[in-house]
Amino acid sequence: MKADSAQLAQPDEALERLAIDTIRTLAMDAVQKANSGHPGTPMAMAPVAYTLWRDFIRYDPDMPDWPNRDRFVLSIGHASMLLYAVLHLAGIKEIDADGKPTGEPAVSLDDIRQFRQLGSKTPGHPEYRMTTGVETTTGPLGQGCGNSVGMAIAERALASHFNRDGFQLFDHDIYVLCGDGDMMEGVSSEAASLAGHLALSNLCWIYDSNHISIEGSTDLAFTEDVGARFEGYGWNVIHVDDANDTKAFARSIDAFRATDDRPTFIVVHSVIGWGSPKAGSEKAHGEPLGEDNVRATKKTYGWPEEAKFLVPNGIAEAFRNAVSGRGRPAREAWEAMYARYRESFPTEATEMALLRQGKLPSGWQAAIPTFPPDAKGLASRDSGGKVLNAIAQQTPLLIGGAADLSPSTKTSLTFQGAGSFGKNDHSGRNLHFGVREHAMGSIANGMALSYLRPYTGTFLVFADYMRAPIRLAAIMELPVVFVFTHDSIGVGEDGPTHQPIEHLATLRAIPGLDTIRPGDANEVAAAWKVALSHSHEPTALILSRQAIPTLDRTKYASADGLEKGGYILGDAERGDPEIILIGTGSELPMVVAAHEKLASEGVRSRVVSLPSWYLFEKQDDAYRQSVFPDAVRARLAVEQGGSMGWDRYVGHDGGTITMKTFGASAPLAKLQEKFGFTVDNICAVARDLIEKNK
Repeated sequence: MKADSAQLAQPDEALERLAIDTIRTLAMDAVQKANSGHPGTPMAMAPVAYTLWRDFIRYDPDMPDWPNRDRFVLSIGHASMLLYAVLHLAGIKEIDADGKPTGEPAVSLDDIRQFRQLGSKTPGHPEYRMTTGVETTTGPLGQGCGNSVGMAIAERALASHFNRDGFQLFDHDIYVLCGDGDMMEGVSSEAASLAGHLALSNLCWIYDSNHISIEGSTDLAFTEDVGARFEGYGWNVIHVDDANDTKAFARSIDAFRATDDRPTFIVVHSVIGWGSPKAGSEKAHGEPLGEDNVRATKKTYGWPEEAKFLVPNGIAEAFRNAVSGRGRPAREAWEAMYARYRESFPTEATEMALLRQGKLPSGWQAAIPTFPPDAKGLASRDSGGKVLNAIAQQTPLLIGGAADLSPSTKTSLTFQGAGSFGKNDHSGRNLHFGVREHAMGSIANGMALSYLRPYTGTFLVFADYMRAPIRLAAIMELPVVFVFTHDSIGVGEDGPTHQPIEHLATLRAIPGLDTIRPGDANEVAAAWKVALSHSHEPTALILSRQAIPTLDRTKYASADGLEKGGYILGDAERGDPEIILIGTGSELPMVVAAHEKLASEGVRSRVVSLPSWYLFEKQDDAYRQSVFPDAVRARLAVEQGGSMGWDRYVGHDGGTITMKTFGASAPLAKLQEKFGFTVDNICAVARDLIEKNK
């Protein structure tokens, strides 16, 4: 279904130049009015964006959520006015939260006038869910590049799962506009390396090589041959000497479309701020040109010098007609094919409809196992692997893997037919990301943006390597599951470099991220249930390396209490508790043991399991008060992580047994004794707190 540019009607050169300069001047005027922004790249790359959208991208402006549309990712998110101008001229229509067209423009001229203003649909960097036509939130450089690899993987996975003879439901392409900053970021290199390995020929990165960074020429820090690097990655590399040469650029896209064995990297040489007195300078990058320079640039373009936000008559109509004239027939043909598909493959059609709604197949929760009481227990990474494999057999597009750690994180899908996603087989459910944590997170976000339900796996200490995509998943409200194992000093002999201390606190600090640290196998099962029930939140599952006893749920409360984030696991047999003991993860059974010892000594305690602060804070005041009544001031939290944040639950009169230093290399039992994670110490501290609060 790929279009042949030679078959498309070409505009005359005057009309083409007028349309390109419209994009440029809209960007200049918006940045100038906002007194903030980045005019230089939109001015330089307007010919590229114009040509790509007018002549190639399959996109129906009236149905921007058509599943088989081509994706355009602006990885250089600071150049957002380039995208907003294109969305305006192409007449992209807005869709609501349910994917229904509203009939309103996605980006009106008034929206462009409100560039970078509070509540506008044209924020400083493109924001997914805020502006129809924005496929992913970009801004932190390199993230859009990583997302695009996830989108390309998703297209291949969707095609393998849904396509049938005569029914090519998925065969779209992914285009990325990236820049020098993207090429310097490590995440782009990680993602490009994996894309080349997987031979993702549906992926095209367009590199704006203008040799300018904020500090000045890129020669200050960046002199490598980027094209040669991508050749080494196994990409098809094409050079376009001048961004203004729309015919040469069109030929490069034709070459991409003719390439079926590797991704394509197009190096486009441009002049930042083209046509302005600041052209070719870092002064054209991240600040308004200034009123005098705007007028001078418009004079160079042959544009009315005093006109602002001018869209000449016929320009938007011609541009929209070109985009719609290609996109609408393709979309209508796809919908007619899909109607026939529903009749021939009703099960698959139902599954696809659910995916588009962000839902899982009915009955998936029935596969979640329960675990019998066991004093020896399981490491929560092991129970997590068992739960994941049970659920994955009921959810065909739950796909993921680890950063070369699946034997350790237990995130491999091991049932018959799961297989591995590879260069020549796109049906596999196991992704092998290699030692590329940052790209793994970014790629997973791209997969989630393309209907899949992805998960990732690595050690908790390496969450630092992928913090940007975790944060962006929360901003975009993507239901990605980030599995982190080896969650504490329980790593033992590996020592402080592999023993996460501050990581729980920093993950809990991310708004919209549900960080869950389950305390036994049944809480792990409940955690996976919660994670996959989320449709607009990512989840961080925090799991142990060491075995955790499986609690007797006939004696203690059901693990379903995890769905409220925190719950009373066990209580004083008679009377109100004198102290509340709070535990998460591998420390929870230890807290339970302390509770039982205190009870044998006549001390009344309550045990609260608090695996998810995020979910607990969503409960009403009455529920939270029932768990933590104000009358009980003696409270003790036990967690093999930093103390930051625990004051919220223990108050001024409570205490914590937490980590105040980095760990050490030693067997776990020795570390627990050294740092106070023993039943005897918990009891001793509890008694002191009770005495203090009398």
